[in-house]
Amino acid sequence: MTRDFSHLRTRAHVMRLVRSFFYDRGYLEVDTPIRQPALIPEAHIDPVESEGACLQASPEICMKQLMARGLDRLFQIARVFRKHERGRKHLPEFTLLEWYAAGADYRDLMTDTEALVRDLARNLGCGSTLAYQGARIDLGRPFDRISVAESFDLYGSMTMAGALSVNAFDEVMGLEIEPRLGWDRPVFLYDYPAEKASLARLRPDDPSVAERVEVYIAGLELANGFSELTSSDEQRLRFDDENRIRRDLGKPVYPLPSRFLDALDYMPEAAGMALGLDRLIMLFCDAATIDEVVPFVPETL
Repeated sequence: MTRDFSHLRTRAHVMRLVRSFFYDRGYLEVDTPIRQPALIPEAHIDPVESEGACLQASPEICMKQLMARGLDRLFQIARVFRKHERGRKHLPEFTLLEWYAAGADYRDLMTDTEALVRDLARNLGCGSTLAYQGARIDLGRPFDRISVAESFDLYGSMTMAGALSVNAFDEVMGLEIEPRLGWDRPVFLYDYPAEKASLARLRPDDPSVAERVEVYIAGLELANGFSELTSSDEQRLRFDDENRIRRDLGKPVYPLPSRFLDALDYMPEAAGMALGLDRLIMLFCDAATIDEVVPFVPETL
């Protein structure tokens, strides 16, 4: 059986360009362990177990500990694992680009992500327009920035507050809002409600929202980032809430990452972004599915 390897060549080119982008900006590339004794508990992400430990869903536990030890700008291209995730845009094992910068916040993440996408497009010969699945996405103008509350008003069947009150936030976001984002130009969705803060700090001037941002192009969620929460006490409470939800759903509850929590209090004010490289490569290859841009999928092993 033969295969057109052009997408894999583009993939390799993107990897080289990503590394050059961060090297040129003074970031240190790090390589942290994939197998961890404890992961960040998330209600709706199930870990892949490995002989009493788990395979990482993200490298952030170790990367933030390195920041607490004194590194101020670091990035990693990591293999990550999430149980039961399989579909047109999902793989149970995929490639994540993650970076952190001390002294930055979620507004800096938007600026850096915009620069990264433009740099890749230019070096891949796309210029200022990305052609994807019949759409022409403008990369030349500043990317749109829309608050989560505004996105519900524009595209949702109810307000953000209404969706939260009936536990329909994720459903409205996933089915009604996300598919409509980023078809004209890329979109940053920012200021998530405090209930969806995850590992983000709350806005000092408005604690009802968190300094969290996600990036969308052509309806694809590409990246998720935060102005990082650096309070171990607050983060422990949030982890306990996630484990409570897992318990209520009948899912296994895992131990908290104690070394990570201990390190948080020594971590500088910082911001970090996690970007799905496979999905970004899909865009540059005009690929309809994630299967087209990876060498193997689980069904072929």
